[in-house]
Amino acid sequence: MSENTEVVVIGGGYAGVMAANRLTQRDDVTVTLVNPRPAFVERIRLHQVVGGSHDGVVAYRKVLAAGVRLVVDTAARIDTAGRTVALAGGGTLPYDYLVYAVGSGSADPQVPGAAEFARPIASLEEAERLRADLAAVPTTAPVTVVGAGPTGIETAAELAETGRPVTLVCGRMLGPYLHPRARRAVAGRLAKLGVKLLTGPGAQVTEVTADTVRLGDGREVPGAVTVWTAGFGVPDLAARSGLRTDALGRLLTDETLTSVDDGRVVAAGDSAAPSNLPFRMSCQAALPLGAQAADTVLRRIADERPSPVSLGFVGQCISLGRAAGLVQIARKSDTPTALHLAGVPAAKVKELVCGFTVKQLVREAAKPGSLFWLKDTGRERALEGRRPVDTSAATGPTEAVRPEPAVRAVREQPAGSAADGA
Repeated sequence: MSENTEVVVIGGGYAGVMAANRLTQRDDVTVTLVNPRPAFVERIRLHQVVGGSHDGVVAYRKVLAAGVRLVVDTAARIDTAGRTVALAGGGTLPYDYLVYAVGSGSADPQVPGAAEFARPIASLEEAERLRADLAAVPTTAPVTVVGAGPTGIETAAELAETGRPVTLVCGRMLGPYLHPRARRAVAGRLAKLGVKLLTGPGAQVTEVTADTVRLGDGREVPGAVTVWTAGFGVPDLAARSGLRTDALGRLLTDETLTSVDDGRVVAAGDSAAPSNLPFRMSCQAALPLGAQAADTVLRRIADERPSPVSLGFVGQCISLGRAAGLVQIARKSDTPTALHLAGVPAAKVKELVCGFTVKQLVREAAKPGSLFWLKDTGRERALEGRRPVDTSAATGPTEAVRPEPAVRAVREQPAGSAADGA
């Protein structure tokens, strides 16, 4: 390895920017961030992009450390043997260590007609396209939102608050993550906004057409625009590069967030699956996971043993239009409690969280290593007795790649991601 250590971070979302900023603690580390867009996207505001109350972007110069080189391009393939990243625009980037923070996006709906007629909202481009589609139809035209996780709830509320008639197709239940008390509060607010809720076994979407959503019980829901928020997927870059992933495509890692196949590849955020038991996709997890990925790399450079991942949750914030919200309080293990905050105070908390998230990135850029987060000491119990992920094929500094003690699974909801509530 050369005297200067080259680290490439793939993905400029919450986890990637946090990792890149934190890596600048050492003067002998050169950090390159690869991202397909020239601006940072606040994914937790994409429902506001659709509703027109926020543009959802922040200039990278505000959130990225001055010493980080930004390459606006897409990573096409990782060559772990040659330690290079091939770019879609041509050329390659060499690395000594790589942080894999590609995030998440829209998953294949696997419902007839959904890919053609429904509009996803997992990226800035998708949100902007949906906004344009809505502008092209009368405000009196019905809108159908499919998926009752935070993204679906927030989008339905945002559109209903502008006066649009909205139907929210929930499937089994509204807000699966929420405690029943919080769920009732959300249902009450949506009712006040005029949102029609469809829940239960028959409320499963079986087909989407240009102007209709068909349900399992035979009902047909009219919609000039259909919004699809039911589930998220992960880019297949790791799999295409010969690295093992979980069923969703997240990079399989040990408890230090190191790839089970290569000791010089470390994952963070939505695209990481430590011990094949990933954290809930969320902005709340992305920042500390980005920081911990950077710490793993820095410890390896210093020939020190990386620490196992530790992350405690505090809850989930959901916007219910601009005038109300809900804050679900959770245990550190990411299980909801009976406590929640609703109404105007919750809306203010949600806005504070959105703003504070960006401020945390700004602070880390100015003072790398400054981020602190809640830990969960109970994680070690869940993997007791489970077969550890095989790391026998790993390359690189394998003395520090072995799986750490078993961890406790953190609950993940199918529609949760960094786009969903903090």
